[in-house]
Amino acid sequence: MNIAEALKDMEYTVLAGTADTEVSEVVYDSRKVVPGCVFVCLSGTRVDSHQFAGEAVQKGARVLVTEHEIPMPEGVCVLQTADSRQALALLSAARFGWPSRKMTCIGVTGTKGKTTTTYMIRAILEAAGKKTGLIGTAGAVIGDQVYPTANTTPESYELQRYFSMMADAGCEYMIMEVSSQGLKMHRTDGIEFDYGIFTNISRDHIGPGEHADFEEYLYWKSQLLNRCRVGLVNRDDPHFQEIAEGKSCRLFTFSLDREADFTADNIRYVSEPDFVGVDFDVHGACEMEVRVSVPGRFNVSNALAAVSVCSFLDLPREHVCHALEHLQVNGRMEIVYSSPRCTVLVDYAHNAVSMESLLTTLREYRPKRLVCVFGCGGNRSKDRRYSMGEIGGRLADLCILTADNSRYEKTEDIIADIRGSLEKTGGAYLEIPDRREAIAYSIVHSRPGDMIAVIGKGHEDYQEIEGVRYPFLDRQVIEETVQKLESGELTWNP
Repeated sequence: MNIAEALKDMEYTVLAGTADTEVSEVVYDSRKVVPGCVFVCLSGTRVDSHQFAGEAVQKGARVLVTEHEIPMPEGVCVLQTADSRQALALLSAARFGWPSRKMTCIGVTGTKGKTTTTYMIRAILEAAGKKTGLIGTAGAVIGDQVYPTANTTPESYELQRYFSMMADAGCEYMIMEVSSQGLKMHRTDGIEFDYGIFTNISRDHIGPGEHADFEEYLYWKSQLLNRCRVGLVNRDDPHFQEIAEGKSCRLFTFSLDREADFTADNIRYVSEPDFVGVDFDVHGACEMEVRVSVPGRFNVSNALAAVSVCSFLDLPREHVCHALEHLQVNGRMEIVYSSPRCTVLVDYAHNAVSMESLLTTLREYRPKRLVCVFGCGGNRSKDRRYSMGEIGGRLADLCILTADNSRYEKTEDIIADIRGSLEKTGGAYLEIPDRREAIAYSIVHSRPGDMIAVIGKGHEDYQEIEGVRYPFLDRQVIEETVQKLESGELTWNP
């Protein structure tokens, strides 16, 4: 790979040597330096890898990319740029042969709905026989293989490596969740998105290490619309004008309430023993009837976004309908058990915005009781647990307070903070610190017509306690409890 060719679209200064240099690999971790590589120095929040530049040269690095001056080693090329993360993204894309250009790329951003929308699109494409790769909160998915990732949008080198694996596996499409941090940190530079979807935006990810304020958050979210050929934006979002203003893509809109290119109406909430979800009609640039096997009005919006983008791909309508009717998204409004007695679902809602949206949605199904099993993560802002306690007390008929990822805090202390705000609402609650016991209690003591929402962890398959991750999956605990009830090992006790 030639450095000058890879970085032709960005500015840099050659401090030593020549950019017209061939390298064998791209490295940003000094522990992984190999002879003949380019070492990209990153200024992180905890570690500044510029301090390892000399070590990288000793190990055989041929080129250094820096953001600020360093002691100049002899015999290597040194390039200085304003943002070495952008350089890393472009070098990584070149390293793997620009793999995103070999697939149709669909990016989805927004505060809520990214995961569900990407899985809806993937389900539709696969129902139509299209091989598809996906990257997001649940990891990188290539065929039947799932590769865990540290971030919703991984570092650029990892992204490009996964894209290369997808292309090699014969994937025609790549779908990914595009986080605001991924855009801000240049992880997505070098990716040519064919389609970009903006689901919605609300206040989140604001604070140290994230975004300075809402305006910055909105700015970076909306940059996806400058990185794609065709953009689809939720016309119902209150910030639609700021999102859409001045964007370079060919822009389309979707809406449940306003005039738009794609609209959904005649929304029907369906709750049957073997199906809980929504039916609706799509009008505008696409005309069809849709049934979606995940509950809630906001999932109508997610499904409308998925139908809208897929309408550009010339897919058989029956495949679109079949995929959405039989959709299952791990940990996102996931119906784990449904019977005339009760419905039990798992959702990733772990903050005030998502919890309020979830519980308000479930109220639309008019359950006998709405029971919410939840806790809150430790070593995070206490405002989150206060607000979740208030929302649970106000919207659920019964809250069962339990453990989430307590991390380095005591579960009992977190529950006490939640209880403090919940009690002010007058809402009913129980405290069962052991999450397994709490989930089992909610099912064993259910009443006919109950809807039970186990929230906060969704797809996560662990409980983090004192720095250790112990295996734990909400869905599995629910299934085990139901099996014990059906075998007589446990007894229903309303």
